[in-house]
Amino acid sequence: MNTLYIRIICFVCGYFCGILETGYIYGKLNGIDIRKYGSGNSGTTNALRVLGKKAGLVVFLGDFFKAFIPCLVVRLITQNSYPDIFLLFVLYIGLGVVVGHNFPFYLKFKGGKGVAATAGTIAGLMIPLMIVILVVLFVTVVAITRYVSVGSILLMIEFVAIYIIMALSGKLCFGTSSSTKSEMIESIILAVIFASMSILKHRANIIRLIHGEENKLGEKKAAAVPEADDNNNKA
Repeated sequence: MNTLYIRIICFVCGYFCGILETGYIYGKLNGIDIRKYGSGNSGTTNALRVLGKKAGLVVFLGDFFKAFIPCLVVRLITQNSYPDIFLLFVLYIGLGVVVGHNFPFYLKFKGGKGVAATAGTIAGLMIPLMIVILVVLFVTVVAITRYVSVGSILLMIEFVAIYIIMALSGKLCFGTSSSTKSEMIESIILAVIFASMSILKHRANIIRLIHGEENKLGEKKAAAVPEADDNNNKA
């Protein structure tokens, strides 16, 4: 099959996996629209604050695995047929999941920030050294600062940095031909897009951090949020 078609199929399938908004669905099953409480986000941190530890865990796992499982399936299907570029297809389906999570059509394209979905994609790449470094970084930053947003932003930046270093040093699957080099560069661009989307989705958090208004992990804030905030602060 033409690899362009594989890219498109991966992205589209990823999108329809991504639109399964775990936080929104979990909230509705419990009789609330989680986007109208706390920070207005539908992600793990707000689910933890508004609905408790169980909800936070369920939302994280749901958003993580809706990316990890499709990435794993694509990897298993393509790694033998396309050994030099299969990671590119994994990135495409992962990107589709994150775009679907961030812009679900049935919620008027107002979704989340895609951190857990991006984490699922990174896990789906199955690069052990990268995974260990990123997990240690995230846990350390959040433990010290108690700001999940800071940990998430730094995780994305570090992901891109590590991916670029590993790609350019020949540590990934890409071969040495001119065609696979161009696809390696394409994969780097996708990694940058992943990080950029997440950081842009955190712009409200960045502003609150600058003004000292960002909520720390463990703080509860379950008051209803204005509709204007709902447009900008999904997670």
